[in-house]
Amino acid sequence: MFFKQDLGIDLGTANTLVYTKDKGIILNEPSVIAVDMNTNTVLGVGKEAKEMLGRAPGNIQVVRPLKDGVISDFVMAQTMLKEFIKKTQIKSGAFSSLRVVIGVPSGVTEVEK
Repeated sequence: MFFKQDLGIDLGTANTLVYTKDKGIILNEPSVIAVDMNTNTVLGVGKEAKEMLGRAPGNIQVVRPLKDGVISDFVMAQTMLKEFIKKTQIKSGAFSSLRVVIGVPSGVTEVEK
């Protein structure tokens, strides 16, 4: 049996929303990620990371990877998106596929797209 899941993502400067046709908005979290720079491990995304803003020690980088509606830190934004998709419990494997559509502002440049 083949399982196909479609996700719509609104990657916003303040919050990121993840939507599915079946359930509506399944994730609404701040667009923030916290990473331990010594071990390069993700310590939190969304609400957990936002709570660390201004309180994290020097080795923990808490980042808002989007500024003015566009991605300012590609690596952190990619990692944050992967973690948000994991949070949604959407599985992809040999008999399933995941199709993702991400909305971008209309006035962005080709590089920003």
